[in-house]
Amino acid sequence: MLSLFKDSPEYEARKARPFSPTKVTISEVHAVVPKHLFQKSFFTASLYIARDVLSAVALYKLGWQIEPLAASLVTDYGAPAYVGTIAKWVGWSVYWVSQSVVLAGWWCMAHEAGHGNVSNKKWLNNLTGFLLHSFVLAPYFAWRSTHHSHHKATVSIERDENYVPRTRSDFKLPSESVARAVDYHELFEETPIYTAARMLLMQLLGWQIYLCLDTMGSPRHPKGTNHFNPSSSLFKPHERNGIIASNIGLTVMSCFLYMWTQTVGVSAFLKLYFVPYILLNHWIVMLTYLHHSDPTIPMYRNRQWSYLRGALSTVDRPLLGWAGRVYFHNVSHDHIAHHLFSNIAWYNQPYVTEELKKLLGEEYNSDSTNTFRALYRTFTQCCFVEDEGDIVFYKNQDGKAVRELAPDALDRPTVVAKKVD
Repeated sequence: MLSLFKDSPEYEARKARPFSPTKVTISEVHAVVPKHLFQKSFFTASLYIARDVLSAVALYKLGWQIEPLAASLVTDYGAPAYVGTIAKWVGWSVYWVSQSVVLAGWWCMAHEAGHGNVSNKKWLNNLTGFLLHSFVLAPYFAWRSTHHSHHKATVSIERDENYVPRTRSDFKLPSESVARAVDYHELFEETPIYTAARMLLMQLLGWQIYLCLDTMGSPRHPKGTNHFNPSSSLFKPHERNGIIASNIGLTVMSCFLYMWTQTVGVSAFLKLYFVPYILLNHWIVMLTYLHHSDPTIPMYRNRQWSYLRGALSTVDRPLLGWAGRVYFHNVSHDHIAHHLFSNIAWYNQPYVTEELKKLLGEEYNSDSTNTFRALYRTFTQCCFVEDEGDIVFYKNQDGKAVRELAPDALDRPTVVAKKVD
């Protein structure tokens, strides 16, 4: 039980090891991956999609039985009323968590479609991703665009699009040479209740806030940037029709939900769709936040960034164990492989990970820390980065980084290699 609140051995070992950029080359990485893993099968993808859809439908059907079954405990079996009430809310709780995980699988499958991994046909990928994302109120083409930008500039402080760290100057902190502990504590030290409230806000509404306000996106975009304006600086001119299509998809789905609510009632809408939708966003925010935000993972400025260094600056996490691997389609378990080979389908990524482990050795980043513990650790320790430095780590509420650079870290040449498909 205590292990739930402890950092994993992998995390502790990584924290204690001074960091140097990898000596492995992009050619060596590609050489260890068998060519057949790049093959895609729409038939195989269809089986996964069918499983996800059938799982959601089955849970939906069961959801309608929760209250009748709970009531029958009282009326048919003579149980006290409070037993029926407890059974009802236990049933709804199980439904909400289960359905949120399954629908997060729809989201992750649309993510795979956005990378072209459902089929070799572009239109089939886009149709699949558009339908799945629209059902969970995600703007498929808009998010696909910024997500591809993230893949092209992972952990680049200047160019990444997601969870870009804020700097000392952003928080108007004194320079490191004169700052006192109290300067950091006044800004970052919080009561546990306030920290929990901020985490809850991020987990439940962070996805929507990001889409609407570009919060934690790149600071190079102007205020008012969002994922719904076709003329937003997030998008290139040729992508604007896709953004409009995404907006139409969201509008149609919203109209469908309104008409369905008129039929089944607000209570059924909230219980059967809205609560799982909010919890779905919790899983998506959790996994995307923890992919690259970690006290032991470096971030780069342009002079030291390369595609390979960025792709390796993530962490594989066994989020939700077997359920996460099954319904999140390996996106958390095999995220390093995904960043290096985003054009390899999810069902082949575990094999890529095994090859990368052999090649990278201790440079392979994994963390079996309980994911909720890791979330709290990242939320409270990843406060800011310095304005200077070509390789930097997050600093905590004491103004200190938990990992150091090796003496030769900045001496290693940067090989700016683009992703090879």
